[in-house]
Amino acid sequence: MKNICVKLKPLVKGINRVVVLKTAILPGEEIERLFFATQIGEIFYLKDGDVIPFLDIKDSIIKIDKTEERGFYGLAFHPNFHYNGLFYLHYGVVGTEGKDPLSSFTPNPDKKETLNLKWENREINYNHIHTVEEWIYKVDSKPSKRRTLLNIRRPFGNHNGFNSLNFSAENNRLVLTTGDGGLGYDPFNLSQDINEIAGKIIEIDVSNFVDNKVVTSRFEELPNDVIPLLTIIAKGVRNISGIIYQKLSNHYIKYIANVGQRLVESVYAFIHYQQVPVREVVNEGEVNQSGLINFGWRGWEGDFPTTLEKGITYYNEALEILPKQISSIVSYFHEDKREDKFLGTAITGVRPYLGNEINDLTGTIIFSDLKNKKEDSKKGVLAYTKLGMNDYEVIDVDYDFGEEDTYFVGLGSNREHTKLFLTTYTTNTMKDKNKGAIFKITN
Repeated sequence: MKNICVKLKPLVKGINRVVVLKTAILPGEEIERLFFATQIGEIFYLKDGDVIPFLDIKDSIIKIDKTEERGFYGLAFHPNFHYNGLFYLHYGVVGTEGKDPLSSFTPNPDKKETLNLKWENREINYNHIHTVEEWIYKVDSKPSKRRTLLNIRRPFGNHNGFNSLNFSAENNRLVLTTGDGGLGYDPFNLSQDINEIAGKIIEIDVSNFVDNKVVTSRFEELPNDVIPLLTIIAKGVRNISGIIYQKLSNHYIKYIANVGQRLVESVYAFIHYQQVPVREVVNEGEVNQSGLINFGWRGWEGDFPTTLEKGITYYNEALEILPKQISSIVSYFHEDKREDKFLGTAITGVRPYLGNEINDLTGTIIFSDLKNKKEDSKKGVLAYTKLGMNDYEVIDVDYDFGEEDTYFVGLGSNREHTKLFLTTYTTNTMKDKNKGAIFKITN
C-alpha cells in the first residue's frame, strides 16, 4: 500500500465540538453549502467563508458536563430540502434525566447471572430520553418544529451514536442509527433483541404525517399509527457514526464505522440486505431475520469474539451469532506492535472518497480515529483502506497543531463524496468551550 500525505485547510476555528458535518442547498439558493452541528445544539453553515447561524436549540438539549456523550446526535436534510425545507434532528432532551438501572457492569463468564440481566422498571430506571423531530425552514423566516417522530428512553448516558440521521439514497427514507444503550458490554443485550430500538439501524417513512408523543424503548410499545412506518435493516450495533451511501452501478454500498469495546475498531460495507418491518416484529414476535444485517455485537467485537482478560465473554452468544454476522472490511487494534500502524482509541467516521483533488486517495475508503494512543502522539489519525484489502494504511497529515492534544472528532463530505472535511477538538472534555475546528482535507 502507498504512503499518502494530505494537508488541512482551516475553514472554521474556535467553535464547540462538532458532531455532524454535511452539505445541503438552502431553499432559494443554488449553492451547496457546508452545514455543521455542535454537541451542545448549535447548527451553522458556511457562506463565502463566514459562519452563519441556522438554528440554536441549546435550551432544549440535555445538560452536558465534562466527557459527556450526551447532547446533539443527528441532523439530516430531506432529499427535497431545496424545495420543501424539511430537515430532521436527533438529540437528548433537557430535563429528562433519570436514574441508571446499573451503576457499573463487568460480565463474568463464570457467573451466568451477569450474562442474563434484564432492563426492568424502565419508566424510572433510565438515563435520559432521545427525541427525533421534523423541522421546516422557509426563506426569510426562522426554522420551526413541525412534529415529533420518536421519543426513545435510553438506559445509560453513553453510546448514543453520532451523525445518527441520514437519508437513504435507495428509497428516500430517513435512517436512524442507535447505539446499544451504553455503559459497556451491552449489559441487557439490547443490540441483538429484535424488539429493542437500541443497537439498530432503522428506516423511517416520513411521507406520512404522524406526530408521536409516546416515550418508548421497545418497538412493541409504539403507537399503532407509527409501527407501519418503521423497518429494521441492521442489528448488532455498538456505537456507530451513522450510515454512508455510495452509488455503485445500479446499487449502493453502505458504510458504517462501529466503535469497539477493548480490542478493535471496525469498518463495515454491505450492498444487499433484507428489511424486517416493525409491524412483523410486533404482530408476529418471531420473525425471519435470515437476511437482516448483523454486526455481531455483543457476542462479537468486529471479527473477534468479545473478550475479557480471562477469555471469551459471551461464548454461547458468539457461537450462535457466528453464521449470521457480516465481516468487517477492516478492523484495527487498540494494541498493535507493527511500526506502520497506530493504536486505536475510537473510530469517529468513515467516508468513501470519489474526488480527484487527492489523486492517490481516489476510490479509497477514509476513516478517522479519535487519538493515536502511542506515547509520542498528540493527535488523532486518518487512514484509508480499499474493498477486498482487509488492511489499512495511515495517512500522514501535514499540519502544525502545536503542542496541544488534537482529537479527530469526525469526518464529513459533500453529497458526491468528492470533498472531505475533518473536525477536531483540542480537549476530550466538554468543560472547555470553543476548542474545535473544521478543516478541508486537501492534496
